Amino acid sequence: MSFTDKAKNKAEELAGAAKERIGDATDNERMRAEGAAEQSDAQARQAGEHVKDAGRDVRDAFKK
Repeated sequence: MSFTDKAKNKAEELAGAAKERIGDATDNERMRAEGAAEQSDAQARQAGEHVKDAGRDVRDAFKK
């Protein structure tokens, strides 16, 4: 996973968290839900990238 992908995912996760907090503060259920969805999407992408990284590490360990 490249640094750029990590940064984009983290930025989207933080934006989702901020949106969720704003929704909480303004009692806006739609904004709260959108923020939670953005956060979970970013976290899922990060998890997928971590799995790919782990697979590459295992592959590299067997090549040595």
